[in-house]
Amino acid sequence: MSEFFMPNANVGNRESSEDWRIRGMTPLTSPDLLQHEIRQSANSKKTVLGARNEAAAVVQGTDEKRRLLVVIGPCSIHDPKMALEYCDKLLELKKKYEDDLLIVMRSYLEKPRTTVGWKGLVNDPDIDNTFNINKGIRVSRQMYLDLTEKGMPIASEMLDPISPQFTADLLSLGAVGARTTESQVHRELASGLSFPVGFKNGTDGTLDVAIDAIGSVKHPHHFLSVTKP
Repeated sequence: MSEFFMPNANVGNRESSEDWRIRGMTPLTSPDLLQHEIRQSANSKKTVLGARNEAAAVVQGTDEKRRLLVVIGPCSIHDPKMALEYCDKLLELKKKYEDDLLIVMRSYLEKPRTTVGWKGLVNDPDIDNTFNINKGIRVSRQMYLDLTEKGMPIASEMLDPISPQFTADLLSLGAVGARTTESQVHRELASGLSFPVGFKNGTDGTLDVAIDAIGSVKHPHHFLSVTKP
């Protein structure tokens, strides 16, 4: 448990009007502070922005090479060192097939769960139920920076509306998964992101909810969010 953990005195107190089911809280590093400490390099930014433009061109049918967009990689990342090793191997294929494929590395940090289980690198980076989220977001941002500095564009799932504040500047593609494609919160989030976002089919396998989501996201939205400072 973090040394900054603040226990909640009202836990279990049903006479309390709020938070009686919350054991306590740990303050999060602010997104601005983390982005200041782990700054995006010029080469990383070039990788990110270039792939965003290329991906948009592929999807819109304006890519001069008429390439196929391929997002490839592990279900979710649990070990940054292994992710960087995988990246080195994938970079070779990216170069080899650059005339036919636009390869983007799948770099998902969180795992949506149908019931319960390990929720990913951000939520529990040490995979030991310590849930050191501050460490998780720091390790994740550093890994994203390392990947993009190598010249590898990356994609991640938008699982919640807060974590993208810490890493969105390093992403070239986003995805909204089957469990959240119908979610108004995720549609609103996607409408404000600075990179292309794909929507998966619903959990029943049909495409209707994904098509509805795309229709929603192309319109402006006003929505709640956290500030970065």
